[in-house]
Amino acid sequence: MSITSFPERQGSARPKVTTTTIQEKKQRREPITCLTAYDYPSARLVDEAGIDMILVGDSLAMVVLGYENTLPVTVDEMLHHTRAVRRAVKSALLIADMPFASYHESVKEGVHNALRFVKEAGAEAVKVEGGEKRIELVRHILDAEIPVMGHIGLTPQSIHKMGGYKVQGKDLGGIERLIKDAIALDRAGVFTIVLEGLPREVAAMISKEVSAATIGIGAGPDCDGQVLVFHDILNLTFSPPAKFVRRYGDAAAVISKAVEQFRTDVASGGYPSDAESYHLPKETKEALDAIMARKQMRKAAMSR
Repeated sequence: MSITSFPERQGSARPKVTTTTIQEKKQRREPITCLTAYDYPSARLVDEAGIDMILVGDSLAMVVLGYENTLPVTVDEMLHHTRAVRRAVKSALLIADMPFASYHESVKEGVHNALRFVKEAGAEAVKVEGGEKRIELVRHILDAEIPVMGHIGLTPQSIHKMGGYKVQGKDLGGIERLIKDAIALDRAGVFTIVLEGLPREVAAMISKEVSAATIGIGAGPDCDGQVLVFHDILNLTFSPPAKFVRRYGDAAAVISKAVEQFRTDVASGGYPSDAESYHLPKETKEALDAIMARKQMRKAAMSR
């Protein structure tokens, strides 16, 4: 058990980011930033760094829970992590990822789960994968007053149908389908569209075609914004990074070094030191020493 507490935030908070903020940034051609987060500490660091949007992505299935892909993570698990992130975030727009099987069976089920993310976990928007085939769902979620982030291209929840994690839109037919999907989502009213695993040229075309802000991940620099996985940029994924990932730090090395040093210090008796220990008040220690001295004297007398 730790009795460490988080310090109060210093300085004035930046203005709250809303869906309107994101739309205005697109209109002003200001790049939009987005990162994933899955717990209180990471979300707080991301929020305080000034990131526009925080996505509690279903990627937590892989980078936090250790699953092979995103499919096993449940609604309850996603709610649990979204609640933790909500407690940390003050300014960024908080988006919850709708996991596999949370909206695939029926529109009614999808709306119900979207409402849970807002009501029970404090999300301010939800993300759903898919284009034209999700339009009815998107419209019903919007009718429930919940903003929607779309997601097309390489959609990880379709891994089996796609035959793996493959770049999409590499031929004319694929490009046409992606553009149709993006336009359909835009007309349905999504405020952003994640473009994942697309050729740069295709992402640029879509970004010019739609009024919704496009957020790229492996889609080149011409999108309206970019998103990456928190664990990817910090080398905490235990696997080779995708081509589009840029690592900004090596948290794995920092953590490993710290843990190894802790083990060494404990094994050698170097931790904890006297300075890292609590002490009795002077009066209590003197009284305790006197009691122990009397006990020692009685023990010595009994042994004669």
